Amino acid sequence: MQTPLAVAAADPSSTNIWAIANTPFLWICVLGVFAVIFVQTVLYAKAATAAAPHIEMPVRELKEAFRAGAVASIGPSLAVVLVAIALLALFGTPAVLVRIGLIGSAAAETASASIAAGTMGASLGGDSYTQQVFAVAFMAMSLSGAMWMLCTLIMTPLLKKGGKSLAKRNPAVMALIPTAALLGAFSALTIAELPKSNVHLILVGISAAAMGLCLYLAKALHQKWLKEWALGISIVIALVSAYYLHTA
Repeated sequence: MQTPLAVAAADPSSTNIWAIANTPFLWICVLGVFAVIFVQTVLYAKAATAAAPHIEMPVRELKEAFRAGAVASIGPSLAVVLVAIALLALFGTPAVLVRIGLIGSAAAETASASIAAGTMGASLGGDSYTQQVFAVAFMAMSLSGAMWMLCTLIMTPLLKKGGKSLAKRNPAVMALIPTAALLGAFSALTIAELPKSNVHLILVGISAAAMGLCLYLAKALHQKWLKEWALGISIVIALVSAYYLHTA
């Protein structure tokens, strides 16, 4: 049985990938993905609102938490937008929207697509980037992202059981584990950038200094909003600095 992408590709050897990159089927997939994200957001917000009274959390703090989460997401979203723009020329709008709307890593999935194209003797965006290569590369990228979701689905219940058991034995350790995990994850990502070039090293220092300054001013001036915007501000400063360092 032929897939919708195969049906849409009248000439698999053609390099006109836009004939299949913007098919209605892919746009339907996009709408489905973002519909699920919207429903999840509403459900989580309702669950948090319902749980707040049971932990004696004031409505004011709940609203502040929602606002802080919304503002903090702006910074990372800028990075996602920049990656999406870079990928549009390779995969088209529907494919990019589907991928950035789900759990995954743009770098890892692009690498998967590149490897898949390489097995067919082609390269992403090259003269040999045909409709057939696009379909195979997009499938490889989608399967790569699907494994992230499958792993989350399987591992989350197991980790939840382990977390409850550890919390009963040593609550103090359980309180430290989430913070340590976040520090470890972000530290690993940061350290991986340092050896790439002197520019990368300088940008890490600039972004860290910007974040530290924002947190210091937020505490010194008693401005909570500055603490909420610190991540976004540091990312913007790093991006602007990267532009001038690159063009210098």
